[in-house]
Amino acid sequence: MLFLGDFSVIKPEPGLLFWTTVIFLIFWFLMSRFAFKPIAESLKKREVDIQDALDQAKKAREEMANLQAENEKLLAQAREERGQILKEAKEAKEEIITEAKERANAEYKRKVESAIQDIENQKMAALVELKNTAGRLAVEIAEKILQKELGNKAEQESYAKSLAEQIKMN
Repeated sequence: MLFLGDFSVIKPEPGLLFWTTVIFLIFWFLMSRFAFKPIAESLKKREVDIQDALDQAKKAREEMANLQAENEKLLAQAREERGQILKEAKEAKEEIITEAKERANAEYKRKVESAIQDIENQKMAALVELKNTAGRLAVEIAEKILQKELGNKAEQESYAKSLAEQIKMN
């Protein structure tokens, strides 16, 4: 039987020390074989996964930066196109307004000229009518005066001959 009285922690026995060391080495061997390797492998796998995640995050950040730069570029291009379209629309509007004014002015001038021509034609027609009326009245008056003064046919013929001679001289 073992007596516990001689047992001292400070001064272990060599047999206990030998077996403790052997058991510890066996335990360490088993742990390294069945526990440390899987733990080390899982830690290595975890490190690789973390590195992959960091690389993917970096790649995603770069893609986001590229997309943002491209988006800014597209926005600037869209603004420029919008400005160009607005400028072209303004120019087209001004051109249409100018063209409409020119057509209105041309139509106005044509109508004014047509009205002036109509007035001139009516004036000429009125003058011709007035001259015709005045001439007819003068002829009627002259005819009546001549009929009164020249009562007989011989006097009328001699007066007509003298007028014809005067006309030939002029």
